[in-house]
Amino acid sequence: MAEHLKGIAASDGIATAKAYLLVQPDLSFDKKTVDDPSKEINRLKQALDQSNDELKVIRAKAAESLGEEEAQVFDAHMMILADPDFTGQIESKIKDEKVNAEQAVKEVSEFFIQTFEGMTDNPYMQERAADVRDVTKRIMAHLLGRTLPNPALIDEEVIIVAHDLTPSDTAQLNKKYVKAFVTDIGGRTAHSAIMARSLEIPAVVGTDDVTKKAKNGQLISVDGLTGEVVIDPSTDEVAKFKQAAEAFAKQKAEWAQLKTAKSVTADGKHFDVAANIGTPKDLDGVLANGAEGIGLYRTEFLYMDSSELPTEDDQFEAYKKVLETMNPKPVVVRTMDIGGDKHLPYLPLPQEQNPFLGYRAIRISLDRQDIFRTQLRALLRASAFGNLRIMFPMIATISEFKQAKQIFTEEKDKLVKDGVKVSDNIQLGIMIEIPAAAVLADQFAKYVDFFSIGTNDLIQYSMAADRGNEHVSYLYQPYNPSILRLVKHVIDSAHKEGKWAGMCGEAAGDPIMVPLLLGMGLDEYSMSATSVLKVRSLMKRLSTEDMAKMADVALNENISNDENADLVKKTTGQ
Repeated sequence: MAEHLKGIAASDGIATAKAYLLVQPDLSFDKKTVDDPSKEINRLKQALDQSNDELKVIRAKAAESLGEEEAQVFDAHMMILADPDFTGQIESKIKDEKVNAEQAVKEVSEFFIQTFEGMTDNPYMQERAADVRDVTKRIMAHLLGRTLPNPALIDEEVIIVAHDLTPSDTAQLNKKYVKAFVTDIGGRTAHSAIMARSLEIPAVVGTDDVTKKAKNGQLISVDGLTGEVVIDPSTDEVAKFKQAAEAFAKQKAEWAQLKTAKSVTADGKHFDVAANIGTPKDLDGVLANGAEGIGLYRTEFLYMDSSELPTEDDQFEAYKKVLETMNPKPVVVRTMDIGGDKHLPYLPLPQEQNPFLGYRAIRISLDRQDIFRTQLRALLRASAFGNLRIMFPMIATISEFKQAKQIFTEEKDKLVKDGVKVSDNIQLGIMIEIPAAAVLADQFAKYVDFFSIGTNDLIQYSMAADRGNEHVSYLYQPYNPSILRLVKHVIDSAHKEGKWAGMCGEAAGDPIMVPLLLGMGLDEYSMSATSVLKVRSLMKRLSTEDMAKMADVALNENISNDENADLVKKTTGQ
């Protein structure tokens, strides 16, 4: 019998396919004394051989779908399996202490992990700790007869079912086979949801317990427009989802006719509708959807997709490709935004009680100027190939911006002195995502060239509600008058100083928020590429004069998020 679940619609699209549970198995076991150590050693050798065979297949698949460089991590895993020091110590422990293979693997691997983690002066060796953990998990799974899920081995159409998906999990999803994903936890602004929109994979998050309800191989239907999930749907329900998918495809075809059009309102006002990207690979989607620029290039994925800090030349090539491809359209590049839920195995960060409020983004860049200066030099060199704008994330004070600008100027002067061609037209701006910066926007506007409002963080910090926590997802309220007043103050402050204001948070592509933003005079709207044509189509139907009157009511007369959402729907006929 079909089971219906309701989650948060996180990425548009509709799909029906088999469930693939990306859930870690229970690898717990009891320590045992054994009578026949040779039997345990044979079990160990069999598990090592199975692990090695599995890694060969995974490596080949990863090389095919992700590239040779990404696949090399599995070479390190196979080297650990073949390391006589590692496997020899496990065998010795089984022989000498007469313990079961699981216990021997656990104790020896913990010794290696602690040894590697203790090498604080050698980031490369520290990274080996993560490799040992992964390999140990694989060996243990084979000893216990459990199956480890691995998206790299998927070779048929599936819907991923997981408790949560990390950004790196999402980055590995192959669109050819992964038709959608559903999670227990998360919100619309979680990074996995944002990446799903970039990949154009339908997604529903925050269902609470889909991993408990769905079974591997079971048919599952997902509607990323409504948040509806049906496990084991009936024939009629499958037909209903298919019909909805066809209607959505027809709607997308209508939007596609606007690909080469300008983003103009019903009363002839032009606004820039740009796209957010994570890597140069996302450019295909940007071009296919006719974006008028890139309003957010999340450069942290360059760092997350590497096994070490990317070199200046590596970064230069990535930035150059994006700038050349988009030229003369503007490209807003955000400097490294690591921290919070985005970690680098080779750049250990302090353990913090509140990492989202801690050592992250510009705070790391100003502290680790070696990393920051390398990135700025790469950007400056690439600036000769297009229309570059740079923005700094998580700016809280004017002094932080001044310090970042000073470092930028120093690196620019060095390059010019060395005869390197650098653009003289690089705008420097900031993300407005900390309420303190939003409140002080009238002063910031005297120093910066532009603002880009990051609503995802601005809302969570203003409402004191973790954006990835489904229990407080009701407090993600982009239309709340308090949020709208902050946004309006930022826009007005920019315009007063002759600067422009954009928005690169998910609200910029929200059909309820867009009319309000038009009414408040926002200049640039940057969103997932898949939302560009939908927003352009919506703008064509709206008059800025009418939207300004509506926004005035939303800012000054209504007192809740829901009232303002209803106001927009009624005024715009949505």
